[in-house]
Amino acid sequence: MQYDVKPTVIGMLTPSSNTVLEPYTAAMAWPLFPAVSVHFSRFRVTKIALDAASNSQFSLEPILQAADLLADARPDVIAWNGTSASWLGFDSDERLCAAIAERTGVRATSAILSLNHLLKAMGVRRLGLVTPYTGDVQQKIIANYAALGIETVAERHSGRSDNFSFAEVVEAEIAGMCREVAASAPDAIAIVCTNMRGPLIAPQLERELGIPVLDSVAFTLWGCLDATGADMQPLRELGRMFGHRILAAPVVA
Repeated sequence: MQYDVKPTVIGMLTPSSNTVLEPYTAAMAWPLFPAVSVHFSRFRVTKIALDAASNSQFSLEPILQAADLLADARPDVIAWNGTSASWLGFDSDERLCAAIAERTGVRATSAILSLNHLLKAMGVRRLGLVTPYTGDVQQKIIANYAALGIETVAERHSGRSDNFSFAEVVEAEIAGMCREVAASAPDAIAIVCTNMRGPLIAPQLERELGIPVLDSVAFTLWGCLDATGADMQPLRELGRMFGHRILAAPVVA
């Protein structure tokens, strides 16, 4: 196949112990190739918990070093493909994206900033939340969304803190958790974790449940495509979100 227009190049920052987001993003983005290509750089993340050691994994310098490597590929946008801001606070991603843009000269966005754009565009006020995290992390996420005026009407979590183990939650379990929270009639369900195997089951769950099912790997890709103006039409079968064009501006250096 020949392609005569400059392709859109997307860079993604990846937790080191994540085994889901790279192959699932590649699978989802395949219909866009070669017009869009996605590239990855890693920094160390192994545990999710509310303690100083875990929080230190998200200090700026290691992330910026990974962003430096991505910048060598001259991407159109760099995304933090992780959900740490959902419990650390949304402003943590705003600061991170500003730092990436300043350091590399490349526009920057993130998984959680992308999710928040979608929740606003879809008018979501009642949220169903599905994660692999521990209960205390889950409550932080719920509180942060409450501060945005979004009520978590139902939630399910797996009680895990080892980041590698999040990928071991099977699709049937994820689907079951989504069905359970759907019983509370949320406006949308968010599967929050980029190492959780939700991307390929979310579209069928949307059809079954009749509400948007917003998976983290999918909405990070959506945010990058939206930010760059890339054509999302080939991905419409992968979820309702790919029918939303918001042109949410990422941070610019």
